[in-house]
Amino acid sequence: MRAIPANDLSPFGRHSPQGALRQLLRFTQHAGSHWLGERAALFVRRIGMRRLRARPVDVTVETVKARMRLYPFNNASEKRLLFTPQLSDREERRFLAERIAPDMTFIDIGGGCGAGSLFVALRAGPRARVLAIEPQPLLFERLVYNLRQNPPATVKALDCAVADIDGPVTLFYHAYDLAETSMRIVNAEHGGVSFRAPAKSLATLAREEGLKRIDVMKLDIEGAEDLALEPFLTNEPESLWPRALILAYSPAKWEVDLLGLLESRGYVPVARTRVYVMYERAGDERKGGADG
Repeated sequence: MRAIPANDLSPFGRHSPQGALRQLLRFTQHAGSHWLGERAALFVRRIGMRRLRARPVDVTVETVKARMRLYPFNNASEKRLLFTPQLSDREERRFLAERIAPDMTFIDIGGGCGAGSLFVALRAGPRARVLAIEPQPLLFERLVYNLRQNPPATVKALDCAVADIDGPVTLFYHAYDLAETSMRIVNAEHGGVSFRAPAKSLATLAREEGLKRIDVMKLDIEGAEDLALEPFLTNEPESLWPRALILAYSPAKWEVDLLGLLESRGYVPVARTRVYVMYERAGDERKGGADG
């Protein structure tokens, strides 16, 4: 099994890109979002990855407006944020930006290195409630590190899984892509590893955090979205249901018809990408309109 290097928690800036790497990043980040630009950026990215080997990089991610230390060698999301942020989660950022408001509550489940939480927090301001939830220990450590590099962002980080129960659960992750952490089994032939982690239900989280409403929730837990969301929408009052939802699209892994459940609860699909589907409660017109 591939060894996973420890995170480097040295002061930000130690791993700023220099020389050829800096030029490579400048090219990939400004290659454009058209087909030819994307192909060229992905080709140059392969060269950059070979140069980096297993080193992190300190950058300001322009699409997030945040300083972040990124580890592209074992996290596909961080690789995209570093080399091609203009191509990473474009529709999701637009959806979020249209709903940002100063007093909003945003829950980022499967928060990873913190890009989504920082995107919202840095635009919404100090009155917003932003929770970033990440159970994978290495990713949680990266999340906390990146939050500390952006002091204007008020984000609370929680190191637990979100499931249908309260208590310890077994999680699986991929040694070559930590973003694949899930309660669903990861292929052991390709570096799958398991570990135990505390879990909480959405109802427990809402109660412990004193939430009265949830304006936007992003839920990306690698095929276990049904385990977290179905009990919440079945047992909790409508006042707590998210007004808008970004949901990782994994119907083949779900044990319930989650999309059908959402529509039965009054959610209307707003947009769809290869990775996510975005919903809003019918009749809920509350939007912020901050610049994305």
